[in-house]
Amino acid sequence: MDGPRAIMKMNHENSGFDCPGCAWPDDTKGLRLDICENGIKHVTWEMTGKRVGRDFFAAHSVTELAEWSDFALEDQGRLTEPMVYDPDADHYVPISWKNAFELVGRTLRELDDPNQAAFYTSGRLGNEATFLYQLMARELGTNNLPDCSNMCHEASGRALRASLGTGKGTVDLKD
Repeated sequence: MDGPRAIMKMNHENSGFDCPGCAWPDDTKGLRLDICENGIKHVTWEMTGKRVGRDFFAAHSVTELAEWSDFALEDQGRLTEPMVYDPDADHYVPISWKNAFELVGRTLRELDDPNQAAFYTSGRLGNEATFLYQLMARELGTNNLPDCSNMCHEASGRALRASLGTGKGTVDLKD
């Protein structure tokens, strides 16, 4: 029953919270429900009690997992520790937080140019984490920050701009 209660509180000022993955403007005062399908998915994904750890990855190779559906993968739960790919075993294996940060840092420092890196995010990542991720990329010296808007919606945005003069939908809640 926690899920429906959370959905009723999402995007409400008093005793509520902002959608963890939404950039919808906050001009919808008075609405009882201010939600979308992706917002519901974000909230329920964040609320899951399911966890996936090293035993799961020891039992399933990356080749096997590549055949699973997105839903089946997500349904396993949230990661419990950092993992790194071992190409010899074709499995993800645990790595300490210290070693994970050192690996990422070393890889980024070894680039000839910061623009050799791209920092992709999707609608699955909440606003605050996305903001911090963008700060890190910009501090490194790149603006290579494609996100789901670029990757998934760029084509439709260009077509809308060419045909309607705007790259996004023109309907708002008042309509």
